[in-house]
Amino acid sequence: MKDIDVLIEALPYIKKFHDKKILIKYGGHAMIDKDSMSSTARDTVLLKYVGMRPLIVHGGGPEISRSMDKLGKEPEFIQGLRVTDDETMEIIEMVLVGKISTEIVSQLFNHDGNAISVSGKDSSLIFAHKKGARKIEGIEEEVDLGLVGEVDCVNTDLLDMFVENNYIPVISPIGIADNGTSLNLNADTVAGEISGAVDAEKLIILTDVPGVLRDPSDPDSLISKIKVSEVPGLIEDGIITGGMIPKIETCVKAIKDGVKSCHIIDGRKKHALLLEVFTTDGIGTMIVE
Repeated sequence: MKDIDVLIEALPYIKKFHDKKILIKYGGHAMIDKDSMSSTARDTVLLKYVGMRPLIVHGGGPEISRSMDKLGKEPEFIQGLRVTDDETMEIIEMVLVGKISTEIVSQLFNHDGNAISVSGKDSSLIFAHKKGARKIEGIEEEVDLGLVGEVDCVNTDLLDMFVENNYIPVISPIGIADNGTSLNLNADTVAGEISGAVDAEKLIILTDVPGVLRDPSDPDSLISKIKVSEVPGLIEDGIITGGMIPKIETCVKAIKDGVKSCHIIDGRKKHALLLEVFTTDGIGTMIVE
């Protein structure tokens, strides 16, 4: 009977999110481990078959660094931000568009999901501008990270066309500048910008942590729900720190752009996506207005 209870619990969510766009950001373990990637892809296809409209944005930092090592190029970071010269940008495109994106499409296809790989450059999907030199905390002079961009706007026509025709778009976080130059974009930021632009119901970010923890050393101290108004206080109190800050800021902006809820969940957990969407308690941290 337990299986039936699970289905009954899922029913209101299946009804509520029917025909709604769900933007899923693949990251962390959900991309590194083949079994996890397959499981995440299957769960994404399941969302599609129960009537939702998933879109995927993926990152690929570790894979890019590995490829650079193989090609004899030393990855360079300043305060965690990748310095991107022309050669690095070529490797980034090769890895994100040529390898990771097509791998995700293959996994989705394997589970009978129609999917298509799209770069942010295709049909000017993601217009961006180069960030230029700026101040970075802890460094005196201004730093130029090279071909690192910020999103200006998203061409939603292309994505709408894919979604309307029952495809799951798999989007690489690469932007195109006015002069046609490729720009390296932060995948979380791209996921947030696209979720707002396509009027998504939810933004779900898959990571390697359970969500926002009150005490980082205690996995049971998960904060399951955060209101946008609570975020500054949590940052000030040192509860939201480090790499979680940009993720939360992405979520806050997405909600201001009209996304109903954002979720930061642990992609290492089996069926994390389904547990977050279809159960009352969910498993990660949900950010709401």
